[in-house]
Amino acid sequence: MTIPRIGLLADATSWEPLRLGLRDLGYMEGKSIALEERSSQGRNERFSDLASELVRLNVNIIVTWGTPATLAAKQATTTIPIVMASAGDPVRSGLVSSLAHPGGNVTGLTVLGPGLAAKRLELLKEAVPNISRVAFLWNPANPDQASSFKEVQAGARALGVTLHSVEARSHEELEQALAAMKHSRPSALLMTADAVHQHYIGRIVAFTSENRLPAMYQLKEAVDRGGLMSYGASLPDLGRRAAYYVDKILKGSKPADLPVEQPTKFELVINLKTAKALGLTIPPSVLGRADEVIQ
Repeated sequence: MTIPRIGLLADATSWEPLRLGLRDLGYMEGKSIALEERSSQGRNERFSDLASELVRLNVNIIVTWGTPATLAAKQATTTIPIVMASAGDPVRSGLVSSLAHPGGNVTGLTVLGPGLAAKRLELLKEAVPNISRVAFLWNPANPDQASSFKEVQAGARALGVTLHSVEARSHEELEQALAAMKHSRPSALLMTADAVHQHYIGRIVAFTSENRLPAMYQLKEAVDRGGLMSYGASLPDLGRRAAYYVDKILKGSKPADLPVEQPTKFELVINLKTAKALGLTIPPSVLGRADEVIQ
């Protein structure tokens, strides 16, 4: 008996939540389902070849993580169903016609990344009131990021904060950006969950620590590694929920008929150990709203 094969396309994302979700639905890897993982290793330009490789393998479904991976999969096939485990704004980036009626072969979940960008800046300013110059690290090659930048610009104006655009499309550009920040010395850093940047998140967190720079991240994983704070959708929840889409499609549902889901769980995570190292006292009004406080 031939078992369904699922292609997994991402940067260096852990697919363990998806595996757990599939297990909960009764799928046993290697027995009732097979997973084919492909990773860009921090190089978005590799997604096109990796997506084509999965298409040649004739997988039943491609599960993607992030907008660049999903766009590459969509360009590689119009027939194989694609499940986004996470994407920023799939309507704005042209992945689906609408959240309620995706159309085509793409459906799944959105992290609503761009919509939360200004909220992250607001929380950062509330936690560290004296910040005046904020560096915004983003990747202009990622279709989701332009809208994030515009929203943060508007948020910065409303808060009376000067925003500095820091662009990085690759590891080389990221190193140049960090070197430039070391000289310009912003009072805080705000960043997105771009796959290229997440691949080097350990380097970024270390940089903020070395330069005593308060930083707000989109992903909790950065705070687990020593970042100051994060606010965004729960990635493990999204990974597990993607299994629901895989199951529905394997049982005959068409992606076009499965609405794209928005996250229901957002997490504010604060690392008090990092705050102490930076000489910061997080106000009780912010601490009281935290979903998790790392001591």
